Amino acid sequence: MASSFEKYQKRRLISSYFSVVISISLVLFLLGLLGLLVLNTKKVADHFKEQIALTVYLKDSAKEVEITQLKQSLALAEYTKSAEFISKEQAAEEHSATIGENFMEFLGYNPLQNSIDVHLLADFVSPEKLEEIAAEIATKNFVDEVIYDKPLIAMLNENVKKISVWILIISALFTFIAVLLINSSIRLSVYAKRFTIKTMQMVGATKQFIRRPFIWNSVRLGMLGAVLAMIGMAVVLYYLNKGFPELQLLKDQLLIGVLFLFIFLMGLFITWISTFFATQRFLNLRTDELYY
Repeated sequence: MASSFEKYQKRRLISSYFSVVISISLVLFLLGLLGLLVLNTKKVADHFKEQIALTVYLKDSAKEVEITQLKQSLALAEYTKSAEFISKEQAAEEHSATIGENFMEFLGYNPLQNSIDVHLLADFVSPEKLEEIAAEIATKNFVDEVIYDKPLIAMLNENVKKISVWILIISALFTFIAVLLINSSIRLSVYAKRFTIKTMQMVGATKQFIRRPFIWNSVRLGMLGAVLAMIGMAVVLYYLNKGFPELQLLKDQLLIGVLFLFIFLMGLFITWISTFFATQRFLNLRTDELYY
């Protein structure tokens, strides 16, 4: 009979530990994913910004040497990520492929111009800086026009600012929720042993002596939950980087390492502080209050 009861208690204990570890790992995993999102928000925004091209249209009278010099100067400029020359013949082929018919047969000539597509570095993709760059390029007498999508750039910069603010707010809120959820799991685990705590206290054990094994056990569960969360984060990060190699998610290995360390330390800290206050609460209760 006693052996059967002991097995039942052991199964309950293992089940309790398992639920605590799963709760901790899931919460830390979601917190880690949010951390990855925060770290890569700028990188994703920069990627979209660098897809926007500033197009320099050249006059038909422009000499080949002038075009070559302009392309080289644009390619070497501090604001340029890449510069590509598009001949009027190439532009005509691309336009014909887009509309599905050869428009030059209808018109009898090619109305398009030679151009240079300039993709800028993300830090220079703002209405003010683009205006300055376009004005500088337009001073060349063989440049006919410099155009870019002004409304799109204004909207992109505005939305990036809004998204960044909301991500920070959600991160703070989710961190608070993570603490509450892990704290609840730990409190339930300690609650199941409230009579053991009170018994130890009644036979003269000090509060520090009683708390120590509970805290150490919870910290070990926190470590295990954090390791599981980091494994999950590593798998997600690997497949995201494989699916979107242009974002170079694994490039900033130091930041990723700091995030993983933060998740590990959060697992230790939250379990430690939660167990401390949970055991303290039951240590301060009277014996008759343990039943409520």
